[in-house]
Amino acid sequence: MDLAAVRQERSKWMTWKNIAPLREALSALAQIDTKVELGNTVVLSSEDAVDVAELERIARLMMPWRKGPFDLFGLFIDTEWRSDLKYNFLRPHFNLRGKKVADIGCNNGYYMFRFLEDAPDKVVGFDPSALFKSQFDLINHFVKSDIVYELLGVEHLPFYEEKFDVIFCLGVLYHRSDPIAMLKALGQGLAEGGEIYLDTFIIDGDEPVALCPSGSYSKITNVYFVPTLKALENWCVRAGFTSFEVLGTVVTTSDEQRKTPWIESQSLEDFLDPADSTKTVEGYPAPKRGYVRIKKG
Repeated sequence: MDLAAVRQERSKWMTWKNIAPLREALSALAQIDTKVELGNTVVLSSEDAVDVAELERIARLMMPWRKGPFDLFGLFIDTEWRSDLKYNFLRPHFNLRGKKVADIGCNNGYYMFRFLEDAPDKVVGFDPSALFKSQFDLINHFVKSDIVYELLGVEHLPFYEEKFDVIFCLGVLYHRSDPIAMLKALGQGLAEGGEIYLDTFIIDGDEPVALCPSGSYSKITNVYFVPTLKALENWCVRAGFTSFEVLGTVVTTSDEQRKTPWIESQSLEDFLDPADSTKTVEGYPAPKRGYVRIKKG
């Protein structure tokens, strides 16, 4: 695969009618000295004058904001997901110092900014969304990190110029119609001795089976398979992984995912059966995630 050609073609996405005004606004942002705090909320502050009203105007043009939260010079972006909860759940299990790290489906880069706390050698994000890249560029304009954001997907990982010591793939697997092929692609992106942190929707049960939703799952139309942990393990074995470690399971609640003024669309409370929160509106088991670490060799 010619990644140079893919990059060139996808660079045109930044000129799309709905994206061009965002890029123009980003290009007009002033350069200021910024203090960055990489805690649960990624906080930017400065002793320089900041036009927060203009910053809010730009940020609202970029809605919806899914991952976060962020505080931009006093402008709090209360994102749909409290991504700090997932990050803090995983944080005790990994060490990124001096390593090459990839985030597949990186969205606006919240996790990648948090990775910087651990002093990795390099961080690369993969996400084919011009909107989310624009959100990332807004934050990184002030953070001034060396994070690389690629408008690429997991299918490009086997052909990427570098291999990674640690790969995060959070909330992506259930969106793929061929999960084993995706897991193989992730494995091809690993350096020798590398590890992958994966989370996906799961259902309870001891049998190696998966739910295959008809139409939608939790009002999400591109969810193809929701496995038991045993089925997920079998997928990983078939994809060539030799180590499968369950780090935990977490039921999604409104503490983690909820509607905020920064999305203006439905969220978890609208996806669940109003009479029974253990079920989705379609009658399937309510969203629950399994977190695993997988390795090869």
